[in-house]
Amino acid sequence: MALSSFRDACPTVKNILLLDSEGKRVAVKYYSDDWPTNNSKLAFEKALFTKTMKTNARTEAEITMFDNYIIVYKFIQDLHFFVTGGDDENELILAAVLQGFFDSVALLLRNNVDKREALENLDLIFLCLDEIVERGMILETDANVIAGKVAVNSMDPAAPLSEQTISQALATAREHLTRTLFQ
Repeated sequence: MALSSFRDACPTVKNILLLDSEGKRVAVKYYSDDWPTNNSKLAFEKALFTKTMKTNARTEAEITMFDNYIIVYKFIQDLHFFVTGGDDENELILAAVLQGFFDSVALLLRNNVDKREALENLDLIFLCLDEIVERGMILETDANVIAGKVAVNSMDPAAPLSEQTISQALATAREHLTRTLFQ
């Protein structure tokens, strides 16, 4: 199977957006050329926020059609999470991507999910996005797996073991052991 036909058969994401309660960017990633300029991206985000801001997507994810795209979204505190797919995409898969992103951010921020905490940990949020989707193709939706990979990738190996979590300390020990075995 050729790579292009595999991509056509594989579910894809157009973008993942994390906006604040005023519709301003916190963290966004676009995986499609559907919005070629920064102005077109900002206009899309503003229009999408305006359309969804009056809905109550706090308990469960909501799904809507917007500009021939399927949008799955969920709000918590002052953050609005969005996943966009093409009009022929499976809503359940998009919802799984949204839930994976939402839950992994909650895990990494220790359930203190608000704009201030998100901005302080922006590096972790972007690492989450990189673990979930690459070039539009969905890689992972399990929040525990995503958060685990982000925690391992984001730790400072020079930090003293007393300041690391158990999983970080084990990863550091494993890394040191691997380095000594292969020298």
